[in-house]
Amino acid sequence: MGFILFISTFTALYGTIHFYAFMKAKKAFSVGPVPGLLLVFFMLVMVFSPIIVRLSESSGYDQFAKATAHIGYSWMGFLFLFVCACLFIDAFALVVHLVRIVFNKNLSALVISSRPAFVAALSVAVLTGAYGFFEALEIKTEHITIATPKFPPMRRPLRIVQISDVHLGVIVREFRLGKILSKVKAASPDLLVSTGDLVDGQTDNMTGAMEMLREIQPQYGKFAVMGNHEFYAGADLSMNFMTDAGFTVLRGEGRVIGNLINVAGLDDPAGSGSGLSNKDHERGLLFKLQQDKFTVLLKHRPVVEKDALGLFDLQLSGHAHKGQIFPFTILVRLFFPMISGLYDLPSGSFLYVNRGSGTWGPPIRVMCSPEVTVIDIVPKRTHSALSR
Repeated sequence: MGFILFISTFTALYGTIHFYAFMKAKKAFSVGPVPGLLLVFFMLVMVFSPIIVRLSESSGYDQFAKATAHIGYSWMGFLFLFVCACLFIDAFALVVHLVRIVFNKNLSALVISSRPAFVAALSVAVLTGAYGFFEALEIKTEHITIATPKFPPMRRPLRIVQISDVHLGVIVREFRLGKILSKVKAASPDLLVSTGDLVDGQTDNMTGAMEMLREIQPQYGKFAVMGNHEFYAGADLSMNFMTDAGFTVLRGEGRVIGNLINVAGLDDPAGSGSGLSNKDHERGLLFKLQQDKFTVLLKHRPVVEKDALGLFDLQLSGHAHKGQIFPFTILVRLFFPMISGLYDLPSGSFLYVNRGSGTWGPPIRVMCSPEVTVIDIVPKRTHSALSR
């Protein structure tokens, strides 16, 4: 049910964006009947390309699904950038028009006609999209240090490495996963965690990716939680993939690790309609853990429950991708104010939001490089938390 609502809303919005772009093209070039029909047909295929990809993938047409995904999702990124550029030009034209009316000034020199405006927006989209493709391949390692009085004074740092929103599927495969895991291996984690959306599609033909994940065996193991896309892909399939890859999937439960820290995990709310979601209240789950130990809460969405503050020391989340493609960041921030980085919360708790290790949809990132997060938990001395 959650996936149907998601895809329906997305398709409606995506269709509206296509209509806007079509009208821009028609106005700029006076598109005739035949070219217009061809453009409409292409755009309709692109609107429904995510559905076509999912159906092709589930039916076993892997190569067709991959080709359609690369074309459809690349187009999605390009179209978003094009529409943003057009909206900026439209906003500029509106300001010029209002100034002309209010101050009775002749500002015709500042007016951009339809065709040059279209070409300018097209150029911005192409150049930015090309840049974004390469930025999406540049995985950054972000380091933070959290100090806690719950560690013995002479205890060596405990290193947790977080990946999130990898979105393994038809586009993110072994090549991109390899770049992510090279950063993980370089960090030499004591504990590896995945905070949701590790998979984003059929897992039947991802044995290579599974084996790559299985190779990483930190001292204290690997833990994961279910993100919304794990439920969209199928909870059982996602669970099997993550388990086979060596992860312990926490679904409303907690574990004591090395007699040193608690690690707890919750399902994403997208699973509530499937009957598979964790039924324990977050506060109830955390309250049952050993309060004298440092508690890490794995939770896909960067949403903090006020009742849970003080019951966890560090919540690790993802989901927002920091918008993935600027200026989409601005819109995403309206839904998730804590969109990326480290946040000092009341009652001694912290939240860290990973901006995503892979990509969803368009294989591009603009002003939002993917990341692998390295968190060192150290005994408290003179500071409580710092980024470095």
